[in-house]
Amino acid sequence: MLRRRTLIAAAGATALAPPAFAQNFPRKAVQMIVAFPAGGNTDIGARILASIAEKDLGQPITVVNKGGAGGQIGFTEGARARPDGYTVTFINLPSVSTIVLDPERKAAFKMDSFVPVVNQVLDPGVVWVKADSPYKTFADLLDAAKKAPGKISACTTGILSDDHLAILMVDDAAKVDFRIVHFEGSAQQLTGVMGGHVDCAFDNVGGIVKRVKSGELRALVVTDDVRSKFLPDVPTTKELGFPSVISSSTRGIAVPKGTPADAIKVLETAFLKAINDPEHIKKMDEQGLALKPMVGAEYAKYYADSHAAATKYTEWALKQR
Repeated sequence: MLRRRTLIAAAGATALAPPAFAQNFPRKAVQMIVAFPAGGNTDIGARILASIAEKDLGQPITVVNKGGAGGQIGFTEGARARPDGYTVTFINLPSVSTIVLDPERKAAFKMDSFVPVVNQVLDPGVVWVKADSPYKTFADLLDAAKKAPGKISACTTGILSDDHLAILMVDDAAKVDFRIVHFEGSAQQLTGVMGGHVDCAFDNVGGIVKRVKSGELRALVVTDDVRSKFLPDVPTTKELGFPSVISSSTRGIAVPKGTPADAIKVLETAFLKAINDPEHIKKMDEQGLALKPMVGAEYAKYYADSHAAATKYTEWALKQR
């Protein structure tokens, strides 16, 4: 009887003990793939997060930039990585969705190739012009676009980027027709607008907030339902009567499908703790990058809902080719 009780007690202790994988993970450095070049908002946010999360994780987090093809190169490598928890990928929505939805891009991954772990940033869209532009308000810009269909130019940071989809949303909601100009990133976008070659830009708050505050640029509207704390004087699309025009770039961490749940939980815990760390919050505020922590079921639902929302305007954009 004593031996049987001992065995039962031992079995109970084993059942209550953490899985061996979780106890031993991670035992080496974790690689974080950023699918865009160094120095951009995604890269800046990723490096700030990695530097804080690695303290709690107990292992270095090495950020590796795999830029190119609007994120497709980096996302592909992240999706194909060994699903052992040692490779995480910074995923950008809706970029992941639009790559999957575009048949010409022949994506080697699907939406379910990734398991979303934790979201870090929700960077709302913004429409901006240079400081001396004749368009003082968003209404001014729309009025001009209505009077001259296809003449007022609006630029993006890439085909099927969140900025591109935002222009289509405005076209649809305001019944206008912007002449869309695609650039490969915000640097070209800035040159195009400041040089007078393009009338306005659709971008994200984090990318232009410092230039707006310096007086170099004028923000006309934020494509969100609440005002940005970084641009509190700029109205939202909802305020101006366009509640359907909600656009942003979200950035978070995902792992390849098949990664053990124990490893995912360890990563989720470490990164979420880092996101809520005062040092992380301070540094992200300095960059004008708004935080939106999401984990578990909430992030999984957002991941699915974001893809569904992107589908309509991606299909529209593809028809216009």
